[in-house]
Amino acid sequence: MALTKNDIVGEVHQLGFTKKKAVETVESLLDIIKHTLENGDDVLVSGFGKFCVKGKKQRRGRNPATGDDLLLRERKVVTFKCSGKLRDKINQP
Repeated sequence: MALTKNDIVGEVHQLGFTKKKAVETVESLLDIIKHTLENGDDVLVSGFGKFCVKGKKQRRGRNPATGDDLLLRERKVVTFKCSGKLRDKINQP
């Protein structure tokens, strides 16, 4: 099961925030992350990981449905690398 934005709002609400304030807080945090990534900057959350914007060059591709060759445009993608602390917690026996 995936953790949804609504689940995060519920967790923040349980910390003592009103439901409205919890929604505003989560939305504000996500907006800050989005705007930072849109500007091409990385987002580092200590103890959690790092979101990076990486450029992909134009390359040849293939449509799997038809088998036709095509040219994939240059684009940017967001990658995530988890911190060592998070990796250790995930891999605990």
